[in-house]
Amino acid sequence: MTRPVPDELTRPVLDEPAPASSTPAQRIVDFFEGLTPAGLTRIDQIYTPDAWFKDPFNEVQGRAAITAIFSHMFIQVAQPRFIVHDRVGDGQQLFLTWDFEFRRGSGALMRIRGASHLRLNAQGLVRWHRDYWDAAEELYEKLPLIGPLMRWLKRRAST
Repeated sequence: MTRPVPDELTRPVLDEPAPASSTPAQRIVDFFEGLTPAGLTRIDQIYTPDAWFKDPFNEVQGRAAITAIFSHMFIQVAQPRFIVHDRVGDGQQLFLTWDFEFRRGSGALMRIRGASHLRLNAQGLVRWHRDYWDAAEELYEKLPLIGPLMRWLKRRAST
């Protein structure tokens, strides 16, 4: 007759997980999800001094220029925040999918869905950052004055 093996002996033995913020990927996600104007002082813990950044509206190089883009964001919109949904990386690069939520002047909630491709240096700092999102669909179509025109153009182009 076979004796049952106690449950604790059948479970794999795993090392204790490292603190979440110890990996470059988690540190970067934490930075974006917790971004505040005061938090921009930590940008040197995320980007290399000569990091390159591009999104649909900007292409800049250097921490100061990247900081200026994020500072401008806090001036232009109310309550901006990033919500990272997925991440895939190999230590040298990281791909994030996210929602960027903010409130317009009217108080209406806006959401932009996008993705970021990040290339990291050996210390886990971002040296290359490219954001991908469709400005027409995610932003212009939702604006009161040009939204109807953008939606009409989209319908015309698809027929």
